[in-house]
Amino acid sequence: MKGHRNLLLIVAVALLTALPLWQIQRPEAGPDGKVAAIFTGADEKAKALVGEIAPTYRPWFEPLMEPASGEVAALLFALQAAIGAGFIGYYLGVSLTREKMQRAAKEKAATDDTPC
Repeated sequence: MKGHRNLLLIVAVALLTALPLWQIQRPEAGPDGKVAAIFTGADEKAKALVGEIAPTYRPWFEPLMEPASGEVAALLFALQAAIGAGFIGYYLGVSLTREKMQRAAKEKAATDDTPC
């Protein structure tokens, strides 16, 4: 029974992750005729602004790997954020558990050392 519950939770998480990507409608083209990208962020806006301010600017570096699409880039960014959150949560959990164990050891040592 517990294995079925875990499998259902995994399927639910996968569906909650994938269904919104299938539900998104591509926006209509703007007045300039350009189709708006769905998953663009501050990087694209910053690149456009730098292009307006300094049209002759050339980037110093090229990316090592270019994602296939904006959706893949967003997925990689979300994965990076999830891994970082996992590490932070793990560290906090270990720190709290270590502190509780040290307190318990001190309390036990204090009660063991008291004469009866």
